[in-house]
Amino acid sequence: MTAPEQDPRDLSAERFLRLVQEKRRGTLKIYLGLAAGVGKTFRMLQEAHDLHQHGVHVLLGYVETHGRAGTEAELRGVPLLPRKQVYYKGRALAEMDLDAIEKQRPQVVIVDELAHTNVPGSRHEKRWQDVEELMQKGISVITAVNVQHLESLHDQVLKITGTDVTERIPDRLLKMADEVVNVDLTVGELRARLEEGKIYDAAKVPTALANFFQAENLLQLRRLAVREVAQLLGHQVENSGGGAPAVDARRRNDDRILACINSNEKAAKEIIRKTSRLADRFGAAAWYVLYVQTGRESANRIGLATQRHLLNNLQLATELGAQILRVKDDDVVGAIRRVAAEKNATLLVCGVTGEKTAWERLAGRGGITRGLVRAIATATPELDIFLVTY
Repeated sequence: MTAPEQDPRDLSAERFLRLVQEKRRGTLKIYLGLAAGVGKTFRMLQEAHDLHQHGVHVLLGYVETHGRAGTEAELRGVPLLPRKQVYYKGRALAEMDLDAIEKQRPQVVIVDELAHTNVPGSRHEKRWQDVEELMQKGISVITAVNVQHLESLHDQVLKITGTDVTERIPDRLLKMADEVVNVDLTVGELRARLEEGKIYDAAKVPTALANFFQAENLLQLRRLAVREVAQLLGHQVENSGGGAPAVDARRRNDDRILACINSNEKAAKEIIRKTSRLADRFGAAAWYVLYVQTGRESANRIGLATQRHLLNNLQLATELGAQILRVKDDDVVGAIRRVAAEKNATLLVCGVTGEKTAWERLAGRGGITRGLVRAIATATPELDIFLVTY
């Protein structure tokens, strides 16, 4: 007699339970989707029920149902933590009660909407920071986020959808996750759910279909989500000692990438995000962000807003995993070459404007990037240069 086939959800719950038991630090599981409405929250709640049935102390710390009947039905049967009332500018706003979660010390807590920005005055600015604190205290977290909220993908998402996604999470949250699950739907299925009123109120549906939920937008976001999970899985296989390298054979985790920025806010952000993606793709040993401060960009010669944007960009680079390098030198090309040699850089990332093609730009007279390309080609031909057009 053959044994009855086990429900795949039971296997998933058992696997996550093993992770919970094996680690002192809280484990992290992320449900990643291409857009709202694919079923991330529903899947989290299903897993909460499965874990609860296995005798795990599970707490629903924060769940956003958006009024969807099927999702609200899944709230029953697992302890649900009341939301905390936070007053801001005379209004009472509901937030996740971080203190109450830590007081109850569940084995696993469900925390929806990982990219959420907390009400000003909260202990942390962002919910992902709440999640990090919970994990540090030994509490395991199951959470959910959409691919457009990944920091390094911001520029790509903006080009795809025309939407400036303001709530974002550092990519390292995905990298530190013990498990990432891609909650996938076809574009047709997702748009059908939207049209049936299963995602937003009926009044919002026509606008959503004509804007963010255009079929081509969703198709590209779906590709991004699939690529992210596949890349993470590839890294996990490599790190566990099995499987072949997922990157160019010439690049075997010994790459050191040097990104060069100045005080141009938009260009610097794009260069930093692109370099973060490259470092992850190549499995780089290290990556750096270099800011060369010339006399023209000294603190007393650039405005406070420019200084603030520069500091914010350096903070962004730190959050994405870069090491920050700052030098003062009017010879920018010389400074870059010197730092590249000191850090044994194998790849430089620099920016060029998009007014012309990159090659037309470099063929013109003057320009730091052109001078750098010529110097590298002459003196250090083994050092590659990657150009980011902004």
